[in-house]
Amino acid sequence: MRKFAITPTRSENYPEWYQQVVREADLAENSEVRGCMVIKPWGYAIWEQMQKRLDAMFKATGHQNAYFPLFIPLRYLEQEAEHAEGFAKECAVVTHSRLQATEEGKLVPTSPLEEPLIVRPTSETIIGASFARWVHSYRDLPILINQWANVVRWEMRTRLFLRTSEFLWQEGHTVHETAEEAQAEAQRMIEVYRDFAEKDMAMPVLCGEKTAAERFAGAVQTLCIEAMMQDGKALQAGTSHFLGQNFARASNIRFIDRNNQEQFAWTASWGVSTRLIGGLIMTHSDDDGLVLPPRLAAYHVVILPIIHHEADAETVITYCRELEQRMIERTYAGEAIRVFVDTKDRNGGEKKWSWIKKGVPLILEVGPRDLKNRSVYGLRRYTMESFSMPLEEFWEKLPTELQSIQEGLLERARTFRDAQTRAIHTLSEFEDLWATAQGGFVVTHLCEDCAIEAQMKERYNITIRCVLPDTDETSSCFYSQQSTARRVVWAKSY
Repeated sequence: MRKFAITPTRSENYPEWYQQVVREADLAENSEVRGCMVIKPWGYAIWEQMQKRLDAMFKATGHQNAYFPLFIPLRYLEQEAEHAEGFAKECAVVTHSRLQATEEGKLVPTSPLEEPLIVRPTSETIIGASFARWVHSYRDLPILINQWANVVRWEMRTRLFLRTSEFLWQEGHTVHETAEEAQAEAQRMIEVYRDFAEKDMAMPVLCGEKTAAERFAGAVQTLCIEAMMQDGKALQAGTSHFLGQNFARASNIRFIDRNNQEQFAWTASWGVSTRLIGGLIMTHSDDDGLVLPPRLAAYHVVILPIIHHEADAETVITYCRELEQRMIERTYAGEAIRVFVDTKDRNGGEKKWSWIKKGVPLILEVGPRDLKNRSVYGLRRYTMESFSMPLEEFWEKLPTELQSIQEGLLERARTFRDAQTRAIHTLSEFEDLWATAQGGFVVTHLCEDCAIEAQMKERYNITIRCVLPDTDETSSCFYSQQSTARRVVWAKSY
C-alpha cells in the first residue's frame, strides 16, 4: 500500500487529519491566547486571494469599504434585545483601562470604565449608530458599506479556521428606503457568495433560508450557503440577513420619505470569514495534504531546480528564471500567472513533498535534461498525475490546464456531495437513516407547522441547514404526511 504524507488519513481519523493538513501545509498554529490562532504566511496568502476577489465583487455591486470601532458600548447591544441575547454568551467585555504594578511585580487593572465595552462580535449596532447620523432623507439612500475586520466570539471549543475566539471576516451593512430593496440586497449578496464559492473556491453549495431556530439574532430572514465537507458534515459558508426595521429602530435610523413623512429605514447585513479556508481544506484536500484551486492559490506553479552537480547550478537556475518570466507574461482568470522558483538548499524529494503538502496546483521539476530537450516535467497536484511535454506546448496549454484543474475540483466535489445526498419521505426512513448514518445531506418535505427541529437536534445532533427555494413540486411532509411544497435540508454540521 502507498504511504501517504498525512497521518492519520481521512478514513482513520478525520478531525485529526484536518489538524495535520493545517500543520503540514504550514497554514496556521494555535497561539498562546486560548482559542486564538496565528495565521502563517501560506494561510494568509489564501485569505488575501479570497479578499481580493470578494472585494472586487462587492465593489462591482456598488459597495464601498469603511472601518468602524472594535469596541462597542454595552448599551448598544442592549438596544436590540434578541441580538443581545443571541451573542451574550460569546462576548468579551472590557471593564478597565489602566494597569498598575503591585509590589509583587504583578500588573492589575486600576481604572474602571464608566461603561463596559464589548469587543466586536459583529457590528450591526455600532455601525447603526453611524448610519443614524448619516441618514436624513430618502435622497441619502441606499448606503452600501463593507468592512474588512476581525471579530471576537468567546468560543469554548475551538478548531483552527473553523471556530476560533478571534477570526477575520468581512461584514456588509446596508440601509434602504423600502423593505423590498433591503430584501433584494440580502438576496443579491448571497448570490455573490454562491458565485464566489463555486467559481473561485470550486466548492459547490446549496443556497436557501435558515429556519427561525438557526436565524441570525435580530434578523427577520437569514439566507445562507451550505457546503458539504468530505466527512459528510455541512459547513455554513456564508450568510446574508434581511434585518427589517429591527436594528433601525434600535439605532434610531430614520429618514424623511418621498411623502415628507418620517420613517425608520430598512437594513441588511452579510458576511463571510476565514472559516472559508477551513471549508477549502475539507472540500478538496487529500491524504497527501492541502489541495488548492488555482484561483485561490498563492502560486499557480512552483518550479524546482534539479541540480545533481554544482557545475549545472547556474545554467539550470538561469533556465528556471527564464521559465518564470515567460509564465508571468501569461494570464489566468484575469491575472498574471503566479510562479515561484524554489532555490532553497534542501533535499529534492523533501522540497517537492513540501509543495505537495501545500497544495500548489502545478509543480515543475527542471534539470539539465529538460533544458537540453526544451521540455517540462511536472505534477498535477489534485490528481497526483505526472506529465511531460515540450516546452512550447506547455506555454500554450498553461492557462487551459489551470482552468481544467479548477473545473475538475468543482466537479469532483459536486459528485461527492450529490452521492451523499438522499431524499427521505417518511419518519421511519428518516430515523433509521440517522440511527446509522455518519453524515450527508437529507432532503425532506416538511410542513411549516411541524416543530420537530429541536427534537431531532437533541436526538441525532442534526439541524435544518436551510429551507430550499420554492418549486411547483408538492409532496407529503415526512412527519405529518400533509401536502407541502416546502423542502428542507438536514445535516450534522460544523
